[in-house]
Amino acid sequence: MSLRFTEVADRVHVLREPLLDVNVTLVVGDGEALLVDTLSTAGQAAELAAAARAVTGHPWTLVNTHHHFDHCFGNATLAGDPPRPVYAHVLAATALREAPERLRREAYAELHGKRPGFAEEVAGTDVLAPTHPVHTEEVLDIGGRRVLLRHPGRGHTDADLLVHVPDADVLIAGDLVEQGGPPAFEDSYPLQWPDAVADLLRLTTPATVVVPGHGEVVDVGFVRAQHQQLADLAWLIRAAHTGGAPPERVAAEAPFGARPGLIAARRGFAELDGTA
Repeated sequence: MSLRFTEVADRVHVLREPLLDVNVTLVVGDGEALLVDTLSTAGQAAELAAAARAVTGHPWTLVNTHHHFDHCFGNATLAGDPPRPVYAHVLAATALREAPERLRREAYAELHGKRPGFAEEVAGTDVLAPTHPVHTEEVLDIGGRRVLLRHPGRGHTDADLLVHVPDADVLIAGDLVEQGGPPAFEDSYPLQWPDAVADLLRLTTPATVVVPGHGEVVDVGFVRAQHQQLADLAWLIRAAHTGGAPPERVAAEAPFGARPGLIAARRGFAELDGTA
């Protein structure tokens, strides 16, 4: 099945990749375009490029919302030849530049039990590090359209970037917001994640279209509800740690289910112990 973009707001298009349910966003300006996230492999990225070219022939700038393989391993295909700018948070850029083998190993470990062939393909993908590191904020001019890149603090990772397109009232959240499944806590900072989503919400209006990292496009009401769940989870983690209860106690009551709750609790305990 070929990949296709769907327009969700004025000249803002979203492609939902079916294998891992990852969203890629294409913002089209006058003579320029922006691609947010690049998928997992050279093959996926080539299909993504064809889908983007079906919408616009403009040269693109890339943004990686964070450094997990499914959002950035397509960089080399989409920005390597001819070279194009790639923006990411400074810590994501550093990880992709200094530790590509570690990121490949982690991706392989995550995938090989479920999709062994795809795991091999991901592990063999060339990794291109971002060229333009972002610390807190950066404003881009994409063919006359103002696009804000913002790091809202630690959440899903320590290197998340939001992408805000104010003239279309669209906010691209990366994996700080998840629709297709529970949030992923393996590299997370669950005690700080609610604050990151609160920062995200300050950029919204009641009509904002929010593009999550995975799943269907959502509205602000969905994000507010997920923010409350994250805040409830952070409270459970703090209470359990203070009371000397094990992470399994948090998992039993966690709003996203037992397995995500256990991972979140262990990460939150590490935050409180100063080891995360």
